[in-house]
Amino acid sequence: MNYRDGWLEPTIELRKKIVREIRRVRPQRMLIQSPERNWDRLFSSHPDHMAAGEAAIQAVYPDARNAFAFQDLLEEGLEPWRVLEVWVMSHNAPDHHIDITDTFDRKIAALHAHVSQTSHNSEMPAMVRAWGERNAAAVGLPEGRIAEVFRIVDTK
Repeated sequence: MNYRDGWLEPTIELRKKIVREIRRVRPQRMLIQSPERNWDRLFSSHPDHMAAGEAAIQAVYPDARNAFAFQDLLEEGLEPWRVLEVWVMSHNAPDHHIDITDTFDRKIAALHAHVSQTSHNSEMPAMVRAWGERNAAAVGLPEGRIAEVFRIVDTK
């Protein structure tokens, strides 16, 4: 979407862009950043991440399902759509985890694809591994396992 680093805001224009994609793709589930600051892991509270999370949750509810929101999208053939659940990353009270040990290398490769965000940080793989290992330990997985944690929100 071509926003400068640190400049993203949860504007009505951004919400509309997200609603357009929701109505076009019609997902059952969305994975979003937490719109809340996490004081226990401040690095996960980048302003862009929180703004993206806020815009995304507002796009999911109420905008994407509301026929009166962004009526011009109806003219594009994009009918209202109800996303059934949202998985919130970096939430301070996660209630679900996924063991990603076997796919961790793919996660790192995907992060490396964001060159502007990761090329300057040679410690990123170790940092992400340590974070995932802490997540795994917190949910009772054996030592050496890596986990992602989420807060699942039922939007029905």
